[in-house]
Amino acid sequence: MTRTNLILLSAGGSAALLIAALGSQYIGGLAPCELCIWQRWPHAAAVLLGGLALALAGPVVPALGAATGLGGAGIGVYHTGVERGWWDGPAACGAPGGIEGLTPEELLAQIMAAPVVRCDEVAWEFLGLSMASWNALASLGLAGLWALAVLRSRPLHG
Repeated sequence: MTRTNLILLSAGGSAALLIAALGSQYIGGLAPCELCIWQRWPHAAAVLLGGLALALAGPVVPALGAATGLGGAGIGVYHTGVERGWWDGPAACGAPGGIEGLTPEELLAQIMAAPVVRCDEVAWEFLGLSMASWNALASLGLAGLWALAVLRSRPLHG
C-alpha cells in the first residue's frame, strides 16, 4: 500500500470515528462525558495531519499522526479503566464528594455542578467492550497505519 493510501486510510479512519461519535451524540442521543470529549481531540488532529501529510513529503507528519493514534489509544485505555473502576477519573467526571457538614445551599450548588454524564459509567458496549475500549483499539490500529506511512516516506534529506 502506498504512503498516500495509508495516510488517506489513517486520516479517514479518524474522520469516520469522529462522525460516529457525533452521530451517536446528535442522532442516537448518547451524551458524551468529559473523557469522551477528550478522546475526540486526537482524531481531529489526525484528520488535519492527514491533509498536511499529503501536502508534505517526509516522515515527520506521519510520525505525528502515529503519535495522535497512540495518544487516542492512551485516553481510551484511561477511560476504560475509569469505567471499570480500575482507577479514579478526573474530578470533572465523577460524583461530587461527601455531603457531611454542607448547608442546603452548598449541597444544591454541589448537585448543580455535578456532571450530567459520568465518565465512570459505561453508556454503551458491544461484545463486552465499551465505546472507550473500542476507540482505544481503533486508535492503536490507526497508529499502526500511520507508522506504515512513516516507513513508506522518503527521507527529508538525501
